Amino acid sequence: MSTPAQLEKTETEPRRFDLALAWERFGILAVLVILVVLMSVIAPNFLSLNNGLNVARAVSINAILAAGMTVVILTGGIDLSVGSAVALTGVSAVLLWTAGAPAIVAVIGGIVVGALTGLVNGTLIAYLGLPAFIITLGALTYLRGISYSLTNGRPLIASDLGFRGLGNGGIAGIPTPVVIMVIVYVVLWFVLERTSFGRHVYAIGGNAEAARLAGINVKWTLVRVYLIMGACAGLAGVIFAARVESGQPKAGEGYELDAIAAVVLGGTSLMGGRGRIVGTLIGALIIGVLSNGLVLMNVPFFYQLVVKGAVIVLAVGIDGLKNLKRV
Repeated sequence: MSTPAQLEKTETEPRRFDLALAWERFGILAVLVILVVLMSVIAPNFLSLNNGLNVARAVSINAILAAGMTVVILTGGIDLSVGSAVALTGVSAVLLWTAGAPAIVAVIGGIVVGALTGLVNGTLIAYLGLPAFIITLGALTYLRGISYSLTNGRPLIASDLGFRGLGNGGIAGIPTPVVIMVIVYVVLWFVLERTSFGRHVYAIGGNAEAARLAGINVKWTLVRVYLIMGACAGLAGVIFAARVESGQPKAGEGYELDAIAAVVLGGTSLMGGRGRIVGTLIGALIIGVLSNGLVLMNVPFFYQLVVKGAVIVLAVGIDGLKNLKRV
């Protein structure tokens, strides 16, 4: 046992600054602030109100996808099919509208299609024990193929689209997609931080076998995780279709990489079990600010790809270093 003198010394001794802990809590936010300051200096008109709203609107779709991806990655899984799901759900919603369905039915239909893609992925992964990487890679291909089949390979234009306000409208001066994005994050924050389902998600990501022995229904939880991812992809697809007022079979190409990058940039470990959804939102904002700043500086598109790819590699590298330190 510690003596009173030792206890007093411990209580009065100042706590040492933990750089790793400080970085984990505030590092990604500091990166966002520094990036905003940097872009405001070197990119013309970056700090204008209109540009800020444009950044927020552009970020919203990737942020919604990244929110669902966070739940998946927290379990140690992955979903590479979300970009193709965006295309299929957007096409489905527009098809419903052009077939005479009310706008609300078309919107719900698109989200349901997305949820069904997640349900199929989750069932195959959880109950058949198939690798998430392979299952969702296959889904990336066949969902894209279904999108092209439904439209005969051509965009489905709907200039009178009844739900176009979801992509182009606004609420109290704030773009509607941004409002929807905030709602998604508030809901998923509550689910992950304040419900037993959220605790189960973290437990499975930490150690799936230990979670099973603790009485958690691992398989059913995983199905619901991919169902959430699919619903987020469906919502993102509907918003995308509303923005361009058409069903685009090519929509969402590469979106899965941006979503994963936002999640990892936000501090969620690819190994599962660690991370916060608020960090994912900041990660999505970093990608959006970076992309917008490069456009304002007239950086050629191919160089933008180089920069974004380097950011993804850097994010994964930081995640790997953190995992090594914890071993």
